[in-house]
Amino acid sequence: MSETPSTEKQTSYFGTYFDRDSILRIARWADIISWITLTIYILLWLSALLMFLAQYYNGMFMEKGMTFLNVINFFSPYLTQPLPGIFYFFGLQAVSKILLLLLDMEDNTRRAAKK
Repeated sequence: MSETPSTEKQTSYFGTYFDRDSILRIARWADIISWITLTIYILLWLSALLMFLAQYYNGMFMEKGMTFLNVINFFSPYLTQPLPGIFYFFGLQAVSKILLLLLDMEDNTRRAAKK
């Protein structure tokens, strides 16, 4: 019985300390979780903002002698509420892209070493 050489491309390298598929899976999950987090923060922010605007236009926050700066102070928490979600989104997107970039760098250095 003679064995024929395999024509399949080897996907894992023996000199690495990681599993390529698990890194790709982590990058994909970081990408998905970032979009879910951003969506949840935006939806919560929109619902809070709409509820505030409904109460504001019904006169619940009006006081005598209210100035323009007092009105801005009412709005300021609603302007900063989605910021943590935006930071989580960009952080998880950066993790995903950096993992993919590191995998590409590892592949390129292996190709260069083989030449």
